Amino acid sequence: MKAVVQRVLEASVTVDGQRVSQMGPGLLVLLGVGKGDTDADLAWMVEKIALLRIFEDADGKMNLSLEDTSRQLIVVSQFTLYGDARKGRRPSFIDAMEPEPAKALYERACEALRQRGLTVGTGIFGADMKVALVNDGPVTILLESPPKAAAKPPA
Repeated sequence: MKAVVQRVLEASVTVDGQRVSQMGPGLLVLLGVGKGDTDADLAWMVEKIALLRIFEDADGKMNLSLEDTSRQLIVVSQFTLYGDARKGRRPSFIDAMEPEPAKALYERACEALRQRGLTVGTGIFGADMKVALVNDGPVTILLESPPKAAAKPPA
């Protein structure tokens, strides 16, 4: 799994002119599911997102996680994170998981984050979405679940 995690002051997702998610300070997560991703990748990514110390403490140091704060997150499915543009001019998405199993993993990731007590907004899987955000910092972190042999919960 791959994720682009952005600390935001606010974010929203609109589909067909209708706002489907909106939040104030928190994280906007673009989440991509790749071929071969498993429940172990999902567990690793969920824990990493929930516990990533990306918010400032009273001393101004990035020391607090979503679970340490009352902030929210929006998770948007993003198969284009698996786009490979090393050859030619059109990206190949051959490494992205097929839509049906990818949707199931995406939805389970969102539910697992909710089960940790987090408020989770979403986009609509497979829809043409308009994502708006005000990046805070800016702080943007790229995450990728470890290779299968090395997959274990993050520290």
